[in-house]
Amino acid sequence: MSEKDRLRTYRGKRNFDTTGEPSGDHATERDDDEPVFVVQIHDASTMHFDFRLEVDGVLKSWSIPKGPSTDPHDKRLAIPTEDHPLEYRDFEGVIPHDEYGGGTVIVWDQGTYRPASHDKRDRPVPFDEALENGHATFDLHGEKLHGRYALTRFKGHDEKPTWLLVRTGSGGSGGSPDPRRARSARSGRTLRQVAEESDGGAGT
Repeated sequence: MSEKDRLRTYRGKRNFDTTGEPSGDHATERDDDEPVFVVQIHDASTMHFDFRLEVDGVLKSWSIPKGPSTDPHDKRLAIPTEDHPLEYRDFEGVIPHDEYGGGTVIVWDQGTYRPASHDKRDRPVPFDEALENGHATFDLHGEKLHGRYALTRFKGHDEKPTWLLVRTGSGGSGGSPDPRRARSARSGRTLRQVAEESDGGAGT
């Protein structure tokens, strides 16, 4: 599937004459040798974290209501959302409230990751294949998140596929950040500061 097809759902939900979100129409220059990840805090109809991993030219995305945790004992529900363009890793600002996902967004963490999935014979498994199979492990190299995490798919009560995000191996006991007090890894601002400084829709 082409990148354009992967972003069809993303583009179909948004009016780019109104929202400051990137359309994904322009090629993104890459400085990283490894694929990137970003964690954004999104104060929309419900507060949540958006966890995004670069896979095959787009950002595979999951909504995590409680946010990623550094504590291996915490299992975080991760709900799949539509693929986003790579440019979205830099998006920070206010989405107009009459737009899909209306609310304030900050980049809480950003960095690169290294796929770490292996089969039963300890052979590396391509990351897209690991996701397709429903279990992918990876090492995060972010400004706030570090170490090995795993995404595992399962079916919820409504039989729709959902995932769990878990810190594997040894980790910290800090749990998840308070989204209203958290600061952006890009600008150092809080959600409140971004909302107050916004002109009503443009990202920074």
